[in-house]
Amino acid sequence: MEKIVVIGGGFAGIIIAKELAHSKDYSVTLVDRNTYNFFPPLLYQVATGFLEVSNISYPFRKLFTHKENLHFRMGEFLEVVPGENKVILSNGELSYDHLVFATGAGTNYFGMENLKQNALPMKTVNDALELRNHFLLTMEKASVATNAAERTKMLTIVVAGGGPTGVEISGMLAEMKKYIVPKDYPELTGRGYESHIYLVDGGKALLAPMSKESQHDTYEELIKMGVEVKLGLTVTDYDNDIVSLSNGDKIATNTLVWAAGVTATAPKGLPPEHIGRGKRMLVNEFNRLVGMDNIYAVGDTSLQTHEAAWPNGHPQLAQVAIQQARNLVKNFKAIKKGETLSSFSYHDKGTMAIIGRNKAVADLPKPKLHLKGFIAWFIWIFVHLMSLVNYRNKLRTLYNWTGSYFTRDQSLRMIIRP
Repeated sequence: MEKIVVIGGGFAGIIIAKELAHSKDYSVTLVDRNTYNFFPPLLYQVATGFLEVSNISYPFRKLFTHKENLHFRMGEFLEVVPGENKVILSNGELSYDHLVFATGAGTNYFGMENLKQNALPMKTVNDALELRNHFLLTMEKASVATNAAERTKMLTIVVAGGGPTGVEISGMLAEMKKYIVPKDYPELTGRGYESHIYLVDGGKALLAPMSKESQHDTYEELIKMGVEVKLGLTVTDYDNDIVSLSNGDKIATNTLVWAAGVTATAPKGLPPEHIGRGKRMLVNEFNRLVGMDNIYAVGDTSLQTHEAAWPNGHPQLAQVAIQQARNLVKNFKAIKKGETLSSFSYHDKGTMAIIGRNKAVADLPKPKLHLKGFIAWFIWIFVHLMSLVNYRNKLRTLYNWTGSYFTRDQSLRMIIRP
C-alpha cells in the first residue's frame, strides 16, 4: 500500500478519507490539531446558543472505526521536507508517498494588531464557544449596569464583514434581540435602554458574490429587522472598546465580531515560488503543486487558475473543496490503474445565505434563478442539514432547529468555561 498523508480534517480532508476507505491500494493518515471534524457554516448557531457543539462535530476516530486503511493522528503540522517525503508534526514525523494539504483558511486581520488582539473571530469551535460565553457574560453585566453609557456600550454589537457569515450572525442577533432578550433579561426592557447591531462592510453591497437581487433583498430584510448596515466603510482599529471606521466614525462597544476576511497559511518547507496570492499554494489542473510530483493542495489553501472562468482562482467555498477532493480521489485511483488523470472543473451549484426565520436568499445557476423568503430558507435548511457528516448530527440538529422554529427560543444559552 502507498501512504497518503492528509493535513487537515475539514470538508476536503474528510471526503478524501471517506472515499478511499477500504482501498487496497492506499493507506490514508489524516492529521488534524483537533480530534473531531466540524461544520464551519453552522458555527454562528453555536455562538448564539441555538446548536450544541456535538450537533456540528464528530470524532475522527469514531468516523474511521472498522476502516483498516484509515488512520488518525492528532498533531500540529510544523514543516514538510519534500526531499525526504516526510512531514514534521508537533509530536513526531510521518513519511508519505503522496501528501495532501487540506488546511483551509484562517482569519485575516489585514495586519491590524489591535483587531487580532481584541476582535472576536468565528473560524473554529473554540471561537464559537468563546463568542457564546462573551455574548452571555456581557448581557449579564449589562443587566446590572447602572451607568447608561456603559450599558449601551455593552448592548452594542459590531459585526465586520458583509459575507454570508456576517449576514447570518447579524440576522440571528437581531431575532434574539426581539424575541429572547425581553424574556431572559427583563431588566433590559423599557425606557432608557439603548442597543445597536451594526453590520459594516467595505463593499457597495452585502453578499458581494451573489446577485443584485439577493444583495438588495438581504439589505432590506436586515434593515427591517433593526440591523444598522454601514456599506462602503471598513473597520480600521479596535482599541479601548472603540471601533474606528474608515470615515472617522467611532462606535463604543464591548463586542466586535470579525467576519471580514480569510487567508491561507503557507506551509513551512515549501519554496516561495510555490505560494501565490493570499498565501495559497499554486497547483495545476490536477491539484498537484506546480513543480512537485507527489504534493497536492485542495480547497481554500489551493490556487488553481487553469479554468478561463476563474482566472484568479476559485472562490474559497465549501463546494470547491468538496469537488476538488473528489476529483483528487478519482485521480489517485487512476494513478494505480495507469489511466489518464482528470482535470478539475468547477461546477457552480449556487450560493445562498440565511437572514432569519423564514428569510433567506439563494441564487441557482442552472436555470439562472433567484429565490428569497420561505422557499430559499427551506433550501438552505435542507442543504446544510444534508451536509452534516453523519445521521446522528443530522437528527440532533433537526431536533434543535424544530424546537427553536416553533418557540423562537433555545435552552442552550449557558456560560461554560473549561
